[in-house]
Amino acid sequence: MLVSTTDPNWPSALHWLQASAGPGLPSLGIVGAPVTFGSITPGLHYDLGPKSIRESLAGFSTYDLDNEVDLLAIGLEDFGDLPVAALDPSDAFGPIVEGVRSALRRQPALIILGGNNSITRAGCHGTCKSLSNGGLLTLDAHLDVRDLQLGLNNGNPIRALLEDGLPGSHIVQIGAHSFCNSKSYLEVARTSGITLVPAQEVRTRGVEAVVSQALKYLSAVAEVIYVDLDLDVLDRTLAPACPGSRPGGLTVWDLRVAARLCGLHPKVRTLDIVELDPTRDLASATTMAAATCLLSFCGGYLERSRASKLPIA
Repeated sequence: MLVSTTDPNWPSALHWLQASAGPGLPSLGIVGAPVTFGSITPGLHYDLGPKSIRESLAGFSTYDLDNEVDLLAIGLEDFGDLPVAALDPSDAFGPIVEGVRSALRRQPALIILGGNNSITRAGCHGTCKSLSNGGLLTLDAHLDVRDLQLGLNNGNPIRALLEDGLPGSHIVQIGAHSFCNSKSYLEVARTSGITLVPAQEVRTRGVEAVVSQALKYLSAVAEVIYVDLDLDVLDRTLAPACPGSRPGGLTVWDLRVAARLCGLHPKVRTLDIVELDPTRDLASATTMAAATCLLSFCGGYLERSRASKLPIA
């Protein structure tokens, strides 16, 4: 475990997380949804993901040098972990929906720490008053539209949301790459009207252009945007703690940029960070990638709040 600095001139992100928001500061929320059951690959410990990400913040400062913002100017209310670690996706659905709704009644925006990718369905329901008016942006190596007859799992939250009533035209999926998906499920996504931006296109056009265009499109068709950040979209060498990661994925830099852009956007209400099994990590590489995405989203949200003068929660 990383040791947090005691240097008063180098405040750590862990101390920032643990501190109460100062008076008059804008703020957002964070909640854990440690669902591990319903994973296609058995024997995983996604339930340890939220705790691992929080603890890794000890190795980060609160200052974004690139964008010159300090997270000490914003509060992060930690709602703890929802009691879903022992539940399968069906039974965890209700508690996660209510937990997300409760958090969003207190805070204007929310970060959900998974847990496996099955939580995205519940998170989306908890965020959007009506799925018909919601938008979904995913960064994921996989399309997540596997057959629902196999049961709810981390391979079919998008298929389940389509069945629930989220229009395919309100979904943009970024980062899918070769040999991670089947031709059959690609056809499901296409015929559902989902917009697909493969990893190869991200490398060609650049992540900032791709994510900005996706947010602009979703903003035109949806009242609220939910973002699913599946860490297995990263290249395998950068995400050993993600059983679904494969060679040829995105970089941590790509995800940091994407997370910040999502934090900046006024219609993004919730971001989930999923598919981290810390027991498989090497040198905390994946865990720290998740943490830097969390911090980048918060930095973008701070800039958003200053630009729009959001009311204090």
